[in-house]
Amino acid sequence: MAEVLVNESIELLKELIRIPSFSREEDKTASAINAFLVSKEVKTNRKLNNIWAYNKFFDANKPTILLNSHHDTVKPNSGYTREPFAADIEDGILYGLGSNDAGGCLVSLTAAFLHYYDSANLKYNLCLALTAEEEISGQSGLESILPELGELEFAIVGEPTLMNMAIAEKGLMVIDCTVHGKAGHAARDEGDNAIYKALKDIEWFRSYEFAKKSELFGPVKMSVTIIEAGSQHNVVPATCKFTVDVRITDAYRNEEVLKIIRQNVSCDVNPRSTRLKPSSISKDHPIVKAGIALGRETYGSPTTSDQALLDIPSLKMGPGDSARSHMANEFIYTEEIEEGISLYIELLSKII
Repeated sequence: MAEVLVNESIELLKELIRIPSFSREEDKTASAINAFLVSKEVKTNRKLNNIWAYNKFFDANKPTILLNSHHDTVKPNSGYTREPFAADIEDGILYGLGSNDAGGCLVSLTAAFLHYYDSANLKYNLCLALTAEEEISGQSGLESILPELGELEFAIVGEPTLMNMAIAEKGLMVIDCTVHGKAGHAARDEGDNAIYKALKDIEWFRSYEFAKKSELFGPVKMSVTIIEAGSQHNVVPATCKFTVDVRITDAYRNEEVLKIIRQNVSCDVNPRSTRLKPSSISKDHPIVKAGIALGRETYGSPTTSDQALLDIPSLKMGPGDSARSHMANEFIYTEEIEEGISLYIELLSKII
């Protein structure tokens, strides 16, 4: 692997760290990424704050691998003692907001893409998509450009995993439930108490066990997290509202879980969204086998990423450590970026 590729990647990451790129405010990092790719004579595409490109010898008759990571960040928390946008390197450690989540992944995937960009006769096309709004699961990020990327075979999603392979990821569905009763005076035998009616449904959410269990995650988990009812002490409440956090495993689709819930409870069930889907890729998939052959471990990830927006097999993998994401004085080791580039290139070499 050329040393220049590593050095350029680190310099690009430093440039991105110096540019604030909070979710929905990523226009300047999108421009910086676009300029970098153009400087490498890569033809780019842009929609909103999303940049994508294809390998030079793209062939519509071949399957396409999506290489995706994000360039938006959360806002720095109050625990920072370093300048979040300084991009300082000390003792082989690059500090800065977004360095670990997911700047190191983004520049490493970009380097791997550039490594293969001019290669002819590849078995697969490569589509590099560097996108916005991942941290807020926004609709103007990856989701907004998926229809324009064309048919995709599978994806490598760059998130910090210590270069191990997250072969499944939980989905998330937040449900607002409403129970209807009848108001009455608490001192008399009047009304139909919506709180009491809600207890039966809440108990179902607490105790229900879904028939299918994930090999990696176990059962689907449902948690009632908010409840609201009543207006004053002497009035029987006519409505009771509660919210349920549902973490869906790769054993189900969101729509299946929603159907089962509605069949078993009496309350009105309104999902805020069914967009954040569980995702997985088979251990027998060539890309996973390639990673195992390189000594990479497989696991199931409890955190959500842009994988949740994909309907294709996807693998979450990248330099850095998820435990450092959103922490004060966020950092990544420069050696991790070097390793990330090398492993991405080796991983792809085994199949393309």
